Amino acid sequence: MPANNDGPAEAGPPNEPHEAAARSKSEQTRALILETAMRLFQERGYDKTTMRAIAQEAGVSVGNAYYYFAGKEHLIQGFYDRLAAEHREAVREVLARETSLEARLAGVLRTWLDVATPYHEFAVQFFKNAADPDSPLSPFSPESEHARVEAIGVQKEVLAGSRAKVPEELREALPELMWLAQMGLVLYWIFDRTEGRERSYRLAERGARLTARGVALSRFRVLRPLVHEVHELFTDFLPGMTKALPDPAKKKSTPDPEGRRKQSES
Repeated sequence: MPANNDGPAEAGPPNEPHEAAARSKSEQTRALILETAMRLFQERGYDKTTMRAIAQEAGVSVGNAYYYFAGKEHLIQGFYDRLAAEHREAVREVLARETSLEARLAGVLRTWLDVATPYHEFAVQFFKNAADPDSPLSPFSPESEHARVEAIGVQKEVLAGSRAKVPEELREALPELMWLAQMGLVLYWIFDRTEGRERSYRLAERGARLTARGVALSRFRVLRPLVHEVHELFTDFLPGMTKALPDPAKKKSTPDPEGRRKQSES
């Protein structure tokens, strides 16, 4: 890592006030670089914005910019993480108030649209890069894992705190499918040109209603294999999903201990 006077302070004798001040300055510098990058991406476009330009505009050295972010892709990951954290904080009130699955999910989706509103034009700018399944900017990439896990974690809270009766065998698959539905809303939102993204909000409401009904139907044993089939379909065929979510085929290919014992006895 490049070393310079703007970066975090070097290690020395234990000094809690000094370390706290150094951390505070480090966090402020990181936030400044991220905010500057977001602004330049919006003004100039993602492809035309360089790390040197970001550093110059932020008033830090290029080495310092690379100290905090290894490249432009890592700046986008910083944006993903910040958006995920803002969303998790913003949905607390909804999740504390609502117990119906439809109301909880609709509230979470509406809140995401609210939180993301200031970043709409920016999202349009870099979508062509994020749409590439091999790009680290893809929401399905290994680099995006932290933000993805945070988002799926919110969906787990949506499900766990609701009155919906969910079969134990579906408790892992359903939040992942709910997150995929949210990704569909995000894609629509990027292309939505209606006033105030009104159609995106309508889609969130109707999508939440449909999802809640689907979860309710999953209580019936005869329909549970269908849920697993849909989950496996996305995992196997959606670009990047075999990296983003567990591969159901691998789970199936591992025989259980009881099965192995019976085979050895035969």
